[in-house]
Amino acid sequence: MKFDLLQTDANSQARAGVVHTDHGAIETPIFMPVGTVATVKGVHQRELKEDVNPDIILANTYHLYLRPGTEVLEKAGGLHQFMNWDRPILTDSGGFQVYSLSANRKIKEEGVKFKSHIDGSYHTFTPERAMDIQRTIGADIIMAFDECTPYPCEFNYARRSMHMTHRWLKRCIERFDNTPDKYGFTQTLFPIIQGSTYTDLRKQSAEFIASCELDGNAIGGLSVGEPAEEMYAMTDVVTAILPKDKPRYLMGVGTPINLLENVALGIDMFDCVMPTRNGRNGMIFTAHGTINMKNKKWEMDFSPLDDANYAWVDTEYSKAYVRHLFTVNEMLGRQICTIHNLAFYLWLMREARKHIIAGDFRTWKDKMVKQMDNRL
Repeated sequence: MKFDLLQTDANSQARAGVVHTDHGAIETPIFMPVGTVATVKGVHQRELKEDVNPDIILANTYHLYLRPGTEVLEKAGGLHQFMNWDRPILTDSGGFQVYSLSANRKIKEEGVKFKSHIDGSYHTFTPERAMDIQRTIGADIIMAFDECTPYPCEFNYARRSMHMTHRWLKRCIERFDNTPDKYGFTQTLFPIIQGSTYTDLRKQSAEFIASCELDGNAIGGLSVGEPAEEMYAMTDVVTAILPKDKPRYLMGVGTPINLLENVALGIDMFDCVMPTRNGRNGMIFTAHGTINMKNKKWEMDFSPLDDANYAWVDTEYSKAYVRHLFTVNEMLGRQICTIHNLAFYLWLMREARKHIIAGDFRTWKDKMVKQMDNRL
């Protein structure tokens, strides 16, 4: 993997670049749609490619390990072949899912023992196992195994957890370096910075992760319930330390406003379930604010879903029709809103990139943040 930094913004820390992988180039800043179980929910691969058009998507190690399992994925020739996706894929390590299973897991130095949410069976993830599973899944970018601390988090726990994540990273690197790429393309390992919302811990973690000199770096443990201002403060602390010549990935973030504010702080890559999950629940994001499509106010509104036309669904269907679909619980409504939201997120990142290159990102960002902070 190679990263070219093409442009930086004079009035913020925003950057435009290109990540080169064997499955294609990723223009940054970029949003990665979440394809948890080898599918971006409700979206065909053809729609994903042609209408949403992301350079990269994300899949989930924990879920794919449980179903369909590594044996199926290996027999298929890896996740790209299995789901018919020929662009880059990033897999998270399973650390966040283990965090979310707090009632059903036990964390030790060796790794994490957890109970499957499907059938109650017990499984163990270690740093080494997380590397082996992700190799077999066949992601282009593999994440190190970490512990994601909750918010709020007591300082001593956050410190102990951070140091264990660092020790786990050393084991991840050793295993990764001593195992071959699979399926004939290069795989890359990203480490993850932790430290909760404590500035000194975030600095320590960023310094340690930077010293490992891997091809890219990720920031974890944010967007877990902390106020947005604390997220931005921690991101700012970390990006000041991370090397400028490597991509920076902020995990699990967030709203369109969160994305733009973090682009301004020097982040290159994002993922979040919000555009798909909120879309399935009838909320769409637009350049002028959010819309709850279930509201009665849209019952007689026959105007297009969104005049801006981010995807074909925006002008193909009216607000009244989409509201009707939710009223009668038709799955098509969820699909329409999901495609719209994903297309909007990708449009937003590509517009940000254009304005970074043009030199007026800060002015555009401030205007967009104000516009999008409305309920329509």
